[in-house]
Amino acid sequence: MITSMTGFGRRQGAWLDGTVTIEVRSVNHRFLEASIRLPRLMGSLEELFKKAVQEYCSRGRVEMTVSLQGGRGSARSPQLDAALAKQYYQTLRTLQRTLKLKGSIDIGIMAGFRDIIVLSDQPVDDPKLAKLVEKLGLQALRDLSGMRKKEGAHLAQDLLSRLKTIGALKQQVAVRAPFVSQESFVRMTERVKKLLNGEIPDIPRLHQELAVYADRGDITEELVRLDAHMVQFHQTVHSAQPAGKTLDFLIQEMGREINTIGSKASDATIAAAVVQMKAELERIREQVQNVE
Repeated sequence: MITSMTGFGRRQGAWLDGTVTIEVRSVNHRFLEASIRLPRLMGSLEELFKKAVQEYCSRGRVEMTVSLQGGRGSARSPQLDAALAKQYYQTLRTLQRTLKLKGSIDIGIMAGFRDIIVLSDQPVDDPKLAKLVEKLGLQALRDLSGMRKKEGAHLAQDLLSRLKTIGALKQQVAVRAPFVSQESFVRMTERVKKLLNGEIPDIPRLHQELAVYADRGDITEELVRLDAHMVQFHQTVHSAQPAGKTLDFLIQEMGREINTIGSKASDATIAAAVVQMKAELERIREQVQNVE
């Protein structure tokens, strides 16, 4: 069954008298993009977690955050937000120029902004702590994968339900289609007779031309292709492989056939069914954006 690109996983464990918390979340993305946020001294785990993300996910933006709160397994250290400090400095310079103020912007003024330098917990370099983070991180990724599969099952149910609706509408069109050509032929015949005051010099030739005209509105091929695309869509939804891009392509093909049916068949009943099919297909398109 298809898998969703959205999910969440969280694991927490005790370390000495503190806690280790790992959160993993994923959202839609055209490709696979992994962002791993680790405390200092744990950078060696980044590559391991990125490889693990690739094993569980093939598409989506995946963000993993590892944090350590309190405990003897961490040390308090000041952290500088240089980007924020530059923004404060530029803002003060702008204020100085705007109001034509005198004076200098020195370290004393900058130190007054408390969010430029903050204290944070940094883990000590302990192999046992790294092992715990690795274990919790992999568990959180498994939780994320499980949630993505559950979301995928719900998506599949919704997609197949809407596909079934399109199938019922397509059947209505197929039942109506043979009468459209015949009615078009009769209608054009009567129109020509009226224009010629009932005198038709070459009836066989007229019937031939009208038959060609009526055949232009035949939608049998479009219905057959639409049915084939729908069968493939149904099979792809049940596939265990990443299917989002394939489903998106099939939606485009189904939309092309539905549009052609609407333009070729000059019939109110078929036109109404086409409008409903387009509406359902658009809802399917929105949902498929979440499929891996």
